[in-house]
Amino acid sequence: MIELQNVVLKLASAAGEINVLRGIDLSVSAGQSVGVVGPSGAGKSSMMMIIGGLEVATSGVVRVAGADLTTMSEDQLALWRRDSVGIVFQAFRLMPTMTALENVAVPLELAGDRRAFDRARVMLGEVGLGHRLSHYPEQLSGGEQQRVALARAFVIEPKLLLADEPTGNLDGATGRMVIDLMFDLGRRVGTTLLLITHDMNLAARCDRIVRIADGLIEQPSLVLSEPVS
Repeated sequence: MIELQNVVLKLASAAGEINVLRGIDLSVSAGQSVGVVGPSGAGKSSMMMIIGGLEVATSGVVRVAGADLTTMSEDQLALWRRDSVGIVFQAFRLMPTMTALENVAVPLELAGDRRAFDRARVMLGEVGLGHRLSHYPEQLSGGEQQRVALARAFVIEPKLLLADEPTGNLDGATGRMVIDLMFDLGRRVGTTLLLITHDMNLAARCDRIVRIADGLIEQPSLVLSEPVS
């Protein structure tokens, strides 16, 4: 599902060129869940953006869900992302002028699906928000907004879900509920999951853990059977 070979990302800044990723190698099989951990500024989110086709690597091989992202135009990347990738951010990123139903229907409408609203309605029911269809983001709690974001990500039945600190703005109990939903939906759809988190107990729920430090994968992936205490 994911194959990165010697992926480098360099960005310009006022202080000069910054080496964000310095040669990332990573292979993830279809259906696996991978927790990505490491200090702030290590390159975790940058790697996720490259995998999601939202950032272009300076050099290296980036193959995701059967596509060679390094050879694709912006328009091709947008179409590929629409059909293959779901993304959940810490900050929810819902459209404030759209209802919950409209937010979830957006990716389906962009794909020309005539059943967009019917499918969005079913998906919101799956995350326990069938009674909130006509509510706007500002009328929803943080946990409800993140469940809308999950519904939007999963409504396309993505091959890959990218989640960047999805519980960062939520309290403990609400965060656990959102994560339980995310893993449950992922198993049902057969989605590969890449989860960025600072919470080692959360990372330990994944099949593997990858640690990034200073733009490099620091150690071999770990397979954990029990959460870290």
